[in-house]
Amino acid sequence: MVLNNSLRFLTIGLLAAWFSGCTGVGPGSNLFRPSSPHEQYGQSLKEAKLDRTALGTDWISAGERALRDSLKITIPYRESGYFSSSKAFAVGYRLDAQKGDRFLVKVETQGQKTAQIFIDVFSIDTKNRLDLITASKADTNVLIWEPRQTQTHLIRIQPELLRNAQYTITITREPSLAFPVKGRDSRQISSFFGASRDGGRRRHEGVDIFAPKGTPAVASVNGIVTGVGTNSLGGNVAFLSDDERNIRLYYAHLDRWNVTNGQRVSVGDTIGFVGNTGNARTTGPHLHFGIYGFNDGATDPLPYIRLGRGPAKQVMLSPSRLGDSVRISAVRSPVRLAPHGDALILRDLPKSSPMTIVGGTEAWLRVELPDGLTGYVAGSTTEVTNRPLRRLTLAASGNLLDAADTQASVMNTLPAGAAIDVLAQTNTYQLVRNTNGQTGWLYLPLATNKPTKTTVR
Repeated sequence: MVLNNSLRFLTIGLLAAWFSGCTGVGPGSNLFRPSSPHEQYGQSLKEAKLDRTALGTDWISAGERALRDSLKITIPYRESGYFSSSKAFAVGYRLDAQKGDRFLVKVETQGQKTAQIFIDVFSIDTKNRLDLITASKADTNVLIWEPRQTQTHLIRIQPELLRNAQYTITITREPSLAFPVKGRDSRQISSFFGASRDGGRRRHEGVDIFAPKGTPAVASVNGIVTGVGTNSLGGNVAFLSDDERNIRLYYAHLDRWNVTNGQRVSVGDTIGFVGNTGNARTTGPHLHFGIYGFNDGATDPLPYIRLGRGPAKQVMLSPSRLGDSVRISAVRSPVRLAPHGDALILRDLPKSSPMTIVGGTEAWLRVELPDGLTGYVAGSTTEVTNRPLRRLTLAASGNLLDAADTQASVMNTLPAGAAIDVLAQTNTYQLVRNTNGQTGWLYLPLATNKPTKTTVR
C-alpha cells in the first residue's frame, strides 16, 4: 500500500517536527525518549499512528528483519544498492570486531531529495542476543565506532520513509590509537603479545617496536602521565592513562624520559626516547609497548595500533543494474550468507531460478528471491531475463500476479490461447511476459502447455 498525497505530507510534517530538536544519541540525551534516532523515528510513527498504515508497519518489520537476516562481511567492504519510496528497506551486516579496532561506517546516497539514513551498531553475545551499543546522529550518514569487546557485531542500515535513492555503504577499519614510535608503524613490531619469556615462566605482556636509540616514543592518546620511574624489567618506564577507553599505556626500556608525573599530553607528544634499559640491555634498542585495563590485566595492544587494511576495493555494481531481474545461468548456484565462495550456503538454486538484484558488487550480487530470502550470488552464474527461455500458449486463462505468492495481487487475466514468454521459474511459479510487454508471475500448472512453433531469439 502506497500512502496517498495527504498522508505523505502528514508523515513528512510530523517527522520533521519530531526531529527538529533531536540530535542526541543514547539514554543520556533524554531519559524519556528511546535510545537512538532509529528508535525515536519509530516512536514518531506510532505517535502519528502511521505504524497502522501498511508502509509504516513494513518499515518497522524491515528493521526487525534486518537484525534477524543479517549478512556476513569482512572489512574493508563496500557495496551499492537501492531503496524505493514505495517499499520499506533495511539491511544488516555482521562482522567480527576486536577490542582496539576503530571502524568508519559511511553511507552515501544519490537521489532527488536528501535521505536520512539510520546507522545502528549492536553487539551479539554467545546466545545471539543483541545489545545496541552506538548509533549515528540524526543529521549524519557517518558513524565512527570502537568496539569495547572482541565479539561479533551487527550494523543495521535503514533509510527514512518516502525516499528513493541509490546508496553506497563503505566500512573500513583503522587503529584506534596513534602508533607509539615516531616514524614507525606496525610493520616494525617483531615480538608479539603472549610470546614465551624466561623459559616459559612468564608471557610477554606487550609488543616490541624496534627503532634506533633516541627515536621519540610518542603519546598514542590524549591523557595524563601517571607513572614515571624505573623497574628491573622495563628499565626507564612511563604510564599514560586513557580515561576515554579505561586503559593505561605502558612505555618501557626508554633511554630517558621527556615527561613528568601528572603531566597532560596530547597525541604525538614525546613521552621519552627509545632505548634498551632494564632487561633489554642485551638486545637492540626498542620500545616495549603494553596496554592494561583499569579493571583487568594486560591486553593485546596490536589491534589498537596495527595498520588498517586501507580503502575497500570491491568493484561497484553499475547503478543501472539495481532492481533488475536476473536468473541463474549455471546448472546450479548457491545463495550464500556472505560475499565469498566459502560462506554458508543458504539455498542451492537450479538453473533458471529468478531473483532481483538489490545491491552488492560486480563479483557478488546481493539478491532477493521471490519468497523474500536475501543473500549473495556469484555474478558470473547469472544472466539477465531479457531473452526468454521459451514461448508457451496458454490452454486456459490464468491470472498474472505481481508476486510469486498465493496472496499476490492480480495485475491482469490472460485469456486462453495467449502467447507468453517464460523468463524464469521457481518450483511453483513462472516469471512470464505477455505480448504487450507486461511482466508478472503465473502459477506453474497454468503455464505448462506445449511450446508454440515460434522461434524465440
